[in-house]
Amino acid sequence: MPCFAMANESPRPVYDPDHSGTRTDPFPLFERLRAEDPVHWSPALKSWVLTRYEDCRLALTSPSLSAERVRAFLARRSGDPADLATLRDQMDRWMVFRDPPDHTRLRGLVNRAFTPQAVAARAPAIASLVDELLAPLAERAEFDLIADFAEPLPAYVIMDMLGVPRADLRAVRRWSDELALFVGAARGTGEARYDRAEEGAKRLAEYFRRLVAERRARPADDLATAMLKAREAGEALDDEEVVATAVLLLFAGHETTTHLIGNGMLHMLGQRAPWRRLVADPTLAASAVEECLRFEGPIGAIGRVVAASIEIGGQPMREGERVFALLNAGNRDPAVFPEADRFDIGRNPNRHLTFGHGIHFCLGAPLARLEGEIALGRLARAFPDLAVVSRHTDWLDSLVLRGLLSLPVVRDRG
Repeated sequence: MPCFAMANESPRPVYDPDHSGTRTDPFPLFERLRAEDPVHWSPALKSWVLTRYEDCRLALTSPSLSAERVRAFLARRSGDPADLATLRDQMDRWMVFRDPPDHTRLRGLVNRAFTPQAVAARAPAIASLVDELLAPLAERAEFDLIADFAEPLPAYVIMDMLGVPRADLRAVRRWSDELALFVGAARGTGEARYDRAEEGAKRLAEYFRRLVAERRARPADDLATAMLKAREAGEALDDEEVVATAVLLLFAGHETTTHLIGNGMLHMLGQRAPWRRLVADPTLAASAVEECLRFEGPIGAIGRVVAASIEIGGQPMREGERVFALLNAGNRDPAVFPEADRFDIGRNPNRHLTFGHGIHFCLGAPLARLEGEIALGRLARAFPDLAVVSRHTDWLDSLVLRGLLSLPVVRDRG
């Protein structure tokens, strides 16, 4: 069950992401928060928490709320400038943690690789990779849909784009998982997560510095070389910005799409009717992706820091306070989505917030959508008889990322 405050017999809901019931199924609590305390002060997070669609969208677009929150947070944590230096320097160069004009410059220099036209050109290669991953699974009665398919697919796609050899997947995945302990705001690992995230950031930075040096000496037809050559209004990325952006693209390019596929398949297979509908009509794959993103999307929350005093939902917020827009709560807001708790792969319109909103709208959204559409469509054709092995699910210990640790499935020929 979700965590509720008990002091003074108060029935007011309280958001604590560390509570096991909240991690397993946060949606009953989200429903109460939207109805009773939609702009909620979370004692556990020492932050504001938003659960209504319009409030979440405001938080993503208001100039009073800043994306530049990482450096200040790490600086408050330690007075030693050398402590977590790589983590601080890398995160400070990520465009998702920058406001204009830096955000505008960084995004403009990378954007051309992720236009709908550029992404569409990758469809044949993605389809070939999906078939390559599915082929050996056809010989097995049971497999883990996360480890055997949903993890390697987006990782290989973004690695191929960056020019990273597929043979290095295990190493870069391990370092990315360490980095996720900070970026995903994992809490159960305690203070040790900072040191582990620092080590992951250091290893990834070293890896991409070597790759950048190689591409400076021997350019190739890949995104790393393209970033080195990019020019926008007379400006270019310096080498450290290329390194940081490559780390960001690798991290964001596979973590979120893995969870898009995993979470979506959990609900389609668990409810059966949506899966049977997709099997009968694989052309619904694109629409199914949008509903997977809405119903239980891979980004549970996006954080901001108050840069200038603002009022949201009647609650005044002061400069320096943190705000979390709980996207999976906003995406179930019945004021915007009729029958919001029903998983409908044909839902239209579907104006979910999973990719963000405004200037920080996800750069990789076209790629994630394409990967998801091809993956779901081909899964439906190749494995119409899939079923989940167990209703028990283990979720990531993360406030920001929402995803399964595994999803065992079986061929149900009965």
